[in-house]
Amino acid sequence: MQQKLPASSEAQDPVRRLLLRQGLGAGAGALMLAGCASAPSGRPRTPPRLPPSERACADRLGWGIDAATALRWHERGRRRMIASLLRPASGEGLPAPVQARLEAMSIVTMSPLARLQQIEQLRRSEDRQAANRRLDELHREAVDRTLLLALHSPHGVRERMTWFWSNHFSVAAAKSNLRALVGDHEQALRERALGRFEDLLQAATFQPAMLRYLDNESSAAGRLNENHARELLELHTLGVDGGYTQRDVQELARVLSGLGLSLAEPGQLPKMKPAQQPQHWRDGLAEFNPARHDDGDKTLLGRRIAGGRGREEIVEALRLLARHPATARHLCTKLALFWLGVPGSAGLIDRLGRRFLDEDGAIAPVLAQLFADPEFEASLGRRFKEPLLYVVSAARLAGDSVPVLDTAPLWSALGRLGQRPFGRQTPDGYPLDEASWAGAGQMVARFDVARALARAFAAPPRPVALLDETGLLLPLGERSRGVLDQVRTPQERNALLLSAPEFMRG
Repeated sequence: MQQKLPASSEAQDPVRRLLLRQGLGAGAGALMLAGCASAPSGRPRTPPRLPPSERACADRLGWGIDAATALRWHERGRRRMIASLLRPASGEGLPAPVQARLEAMSIVTMSPLARLQQIEQLRRSEDRQAANRRLDELHREAVDRTLLLALHSPHGVRERMTWFWSNHFSVAAAKSNLRALVGDHEQALRERALGRFEDLLQAATFQPAMLRYLDNESSAAGRLNENHARELLELHTLGVDGGYTQRDVQELARVLSGLGLSLAEPGQLPKMKPAQQPQHWRDGLAEFNPARHDDGDKTLLGRRIAGGRGREEIVEALRLLARHPATARHLCTKLALFWLGVPGSAGLIDRLGRRFLDEDGAIAPVLAQLFADPEFEASLGRRFKEPLLYVVSAARLAGDSVPVLDTAPLWSALGRLGQRPFGRQTPDGYPLDEASWAGAGQMVARFDVARALARAFAAPPRPVALLDETGLLLPLGERSRGVLDQVRTPQERNALLLSAPEFMRG
């Protein structure tokens, strides 16, 4: 996932030359992860001084520390903060301009059916360019909502887990008309992000975006499509080493047959026998059509799933997969890597897996155990920031005094770094390991992004310097401060701060 870029004129750029001498071109760095609170209307003049481990933990459990986050951790302490983050209060607690922006989005004000009907109407009028522009607008709204909530929501762990689940149940906006549906997919995961995995699995499996992305809408009795069944087993639940067979893939595809999409008006039924009508199910665009379902008995992972029960067969199969020990192991392995930045030990995965099964797949208790584990503590300050976390944390640090509403610089930066939400073409999601994001090409691209963000954030009414004189939000080492002493303009200073090794890890 390393991006090759043309070599820049290092000799003509003293800032770049100084950074490369620091080792940034090779991807060295030490990061500071995300905070948990939205930016206040006024920035505290001097952020409270948190102990290094507390600052690093506050940084980790969200999308980047800011002065408001530091203040909350200072007032409440780690135990109370983690408890509140794992059980977020109702309401978003967003700045009024951000809330208004979200409420005005078409992905909120229009139903998925109305959106697709609007696009089809544009296409029927032979205005394909207008249809594509509308799809692009809906895609941009979905990404903007992701970014605005990451920037401003006080529910930092929930938003980080929303990103985790969106990546785990990955769909690509580029396919078909999924640009109109990816926002609904993510919102369904956000509403369940800290709940039971079985509920998450059902929400993702029945989402129109997933059904279209993995081609289940074309799967029917006698002409099965196995794509969705295979990814359910390999990626979403058991894992590639979860012990399933090709026969299990085929049987699960039979279970899922008849589950697809409908653009019919509410109340309009597809063609089916009268006896099948009680089994018909529809929720928004998602539809189970019993006339297309393989009605025979199935055997999944050695367990008989009785046929003739319509959608209930799917619910039973998903419950079996959600509660399987292999699923617990697969998910806990990914969760540990996501939050630690390195693979968790076998002992940690076993502990988390047991908690997952004991809690019937509830995510919040698993995270509580992970955040209290010595391996989590040992990882603080060492996890390399993937592009989305890096870009959002930069904007949070810069936008502490004024809510960030213009997401254009972030959109551009994420495109340059190769991790825009809903942009992964394959269903495996973006990689979670450091090696995929810390290569030389990526780091050169990250430097150029830092320069662009520094220019954007230095413009009025943004603060001209991202770091207050105390250095409490971003403690810098002697070498980094030595580099900063050699530059004078706010833009160069900001670019250096966003490129510093201390900002690359956390």
